[in-house]
Amino acid sequence: MCLMVKCAICVHLIYSDIVQKCRDELKAIRETNPDLKPTLAIIQVCLCVIDEILRLNEDSRVHGIFLHLPQSFLSRSVRNAIKPQKDVDGVSDLNVGRVVLGDQRDGFASPVAGAVIYFFCNTLLDSPLIGKMAVLVGVEGPLKATIQCLLQNNGMMVQTCQWKAYTNFLSFFLSFFQIMDSDVVILLEPDHKSFPPTWIRPGVAVINLSSALMEGTFLQSKSIKLGTHYNSCFFTLLYMKLRSSRRWIQEQQYQPWRLRPLKLQPLSPVPSDIEISRAQTPKPISQLAQEIGLLPEELEAYGNTKAKVHLSLLNRLQHQPNGKYVLVAGITPTPLGEGKSTVTTGLVQALSAHLKLNSFACLRQPSQGPTFGVKGVFLCFNLHLTGDIHAITAANNLVAAAIDARILHESTQSDKALYRRLVPSVNGVRCFSPIQMARLQRLGINKSDPSDLTPEEVRAFVRLDLDPEKVTWQRVVDTNDRFLRKITVGQANTEKGHARQTQFDIAVASEIMAILALTDGLADMRARLGRMVVGSNRNGQPITADDLGVTGALAVLMKDAIKPTLMQTLEGTPVFVHAGPFANIAHGNSSVLADKLALKLVGEEGFVVTEAGFGADIGMEKFFNIKCRTSGLKPDVVVLVATVRALKMHGGGPNVTAGVPLPKEYINENLQLVADGCSNLKKQIQIAHLFGVPVVVALNVFKTDTQAEIELVCRIAEASGASAAVQCHHWSRGGRGSVELAQAVKKVASQKNNFQFLYNLQDSIVEKIRTIAQKVYGADDIELSPEAQAKIDYYNQQGFGALPICMAKTHLSLSHMPEKKGVPTGFILPIRDIRASIGAGFIYPLVGTMSTMPGLPTRPCFYDIDLDPVTEEIKGLF
Repeated sequence: MCLMVKCAICVHLIYSDIVQKCRDELKAIRETNPDLKPTLAIIQVCLCVIDEILRLNEDSRVHGIFLHLPQSFLSRSVRNAIKPQKDVDGVSDLNVGRVVLGDQRDGFASPVAGAVIYFFCNTLLDSPLIGKMAVLVGVEGPLKATIQCLLQNNGMMVQTCQWKAYTNFLSFFLSFFQIMDSDVVILLEPDHKSFPPTWIRPGVAVINLSSALMEGTFLQSKSIKLGTHYNSCFFTLLYMKLRSSRRWIQEQQYQPWRLRPLKLQPLSPVPSDIEISRAQTPKPISQLAQEIGLLPEELEAYGNTKAKVHLSLLNRLQHQPNGKYVLVAGITPTPLGEGKSTVTTGLVQALSAHLKLNSFACLRQPSQGPTFGVKGVFLCFNLHLTGDIHAITAANNLVAAAIDARILHESTQSDKALYRRLVPSVNGVRCFSPIQMARLQRLGINKSDPSDLTPEEVRAFVRLDLDPEKVTWQRVVDTNDRFLRKITVGQANTEKGHARQTQFDIAVASEIMAILALTDGLADMRARLGRMVVGSNRNGQPITADDLGVTGALAVLMKDAIKPTLMQTLEGTPVFVHAGPFANIAHGNSSVLADKLALKLVGEEGFVVTEAGFGADIGMEKFFNIKCRTSGLKPDVVVLVATVRALKMHGGGPNVTAGVPLPKEYINENLQLVADGCSNLKKQIQIAHLFGVPVVVALNVFKTDTQAEIELVCRIAEASGASAAVQCHHWSRGGRGSVELAQAVKKVASQKNNFQFLYNLQDSIVEKIRTIAQKVYGADDIELSPEAQAKIDYYNQQGFGALPICMAKTHLSLSHMPEKKGVPTGFILPIRDIRASIGAGFIYPLVGTMSTMPGLPTRPCFYDIDLDPVTEEIKGLF
């Protein structure tokens, strides 16, 4: 038997063995990853190749792309159009370059090149490859470069030969001597009919990658025809599929962070915030995403510094343990400001950039209304961002428009006319839409043919019978506009006298914002949107967004807003900005989704730091009783933020006025005011302990604070039950100024706690309100107005009594009286009304007068805001 036949039999056995192993491994992969459907896209058509490649690049269902095209069509631009992670044939320059560098961890090498090495080692050569001479015959290309590097990496000497039948005399003899002196010859050309077989010495190993070599040409050599063997083609495709599946699984697994923090150069005296911000050049958001283990398909960039993150990340990392969960809350707010957001940012910078622990900040998106009113603007963080608030505004006002339109049409049309328009004939066919079918089922009408409904059923279907006096849904706008607090709509002649009084709220007060912050996915959000109660009919029954038929459209408007926005701190650490519900009438916390995504990304030893609005008596209480119930997440530690000057106000210090210099009590040392004000700090620590969560007090230090005042606060805090109390200097020093806080948080978060809710959901509405009033606010009792009692009876009748409570009261005091600082006692908490956000999933009692539309001050911040038309730089920022 000739050498070539023996070699072919051996190759066939090796092929069969490899194919079976590939099949077995693919089967095992499918068993452990049932959601995986390995898909290899093979392109065989030459028209619009690049367009098709680009389409397949973005198709998450395709795991690999193979170009089965003539060589003349495999141009560099075509080969490099494939994403390297999908280039299973290893033809792109990046993947070839990785082979050259000897690093194939993030790329693919040609499986044909790999097969060449395999067959040399297992079939053709009887001794190691080291020191042997190989000649590659064929034109330059990615396959030739890959084989050359792999052979050299295995210790062989490699020469290349561009053989042509008609070549000059010098090239002819050079090729002859190269081939005659070789131990291995690899033929890369598609046609070697003119190649002189007598140049091959007996015993030389030959691999033919062409498809036209004549049978028996090299009978005296150890030769295989890798390109013509049927099994080789099948093996190559199967191996490509296996490799792409392996790579997909590898990408889906949790990736350790490779975070590159940005350095800060703190200056003294500290410049303005905007000067600090503009002095730092942020990382491209795609780089940050890669550093924290996000996949390219999970990122949707909005410019260079922010991006949406897809919720598919939750499925990919569903088995990854969560990191530590840290809540930043504060003492009762004062006009002086406590700095919860800056503490949150400083803490995550200290954890990530200085302690080298993965950490994420999760912040609410600020409302644009107060931005132009009293807060001032801070770059794109406050301006539009990725349009979430605009989406909420559009969705909210679509509901409002649907309400008034439905009232008008029902009052001006007969049942028959309404039915004809609500269920129109399209191409001679009438059918109910899916949301209309759902309404029929709620009405107990089990019919699907519009012609089958009786007149009574038609009437029940078309008549919502909304009472204009009982519409609870308001329009919204993200601007402080006090003259929209009460308006009249429907005054045009076209509305046929259907005018009614209503109002505008600030956009972030919309129930849709509260839903966005509490939802856990698109399906849940759509269901919550459908449950929103917009008013009552004349029989007192609730009317929902589902009844209006608007739910699907709302979900479409909100489909992008549901994705958290990825940004970064000044030190290049990651931040999720998502949702921004009011903390006085809603729960005042960033989104459940942002927290869940971040907890997976940081890993088991990492930290997620999220912030609650206003004081611990409002934002923290709602975080525990509402947000944690919804998410199922349990916090590990509370960071309670305080300042010396805010404590002085709670201790009896004078009031302050914006734009007026601070009274001397807040500038000079006054230990008595500090000690008296610490009563509020002590109370907030006690509130956290009601939930079984340990507290670390973060004293946000200002330049007017004295060392004696700082030490006094920390001493009282620890004596009041805080696990630690540390001073923070992040405003002047960045993350380095919060390292002591980060160390304390790390230590306390590692300890077990006894987290518990404050009340049972099955408690009555009255008992839940009383529990919060007495245990959290310190009230003696509650007092229900007749209207509030009537609402409680109504909600119990409708089956809403088991919802959690979201108290709507002033944030400026533990009581309902804004002027009462410190820890008021001996008061009765008046409940003047009770309302429900059924979609968001809570009951909210109104304590005193609550405004849902702020007003502009005499001198708003917009006086100072402008745009340079040349540089496009925003002026007037702080």
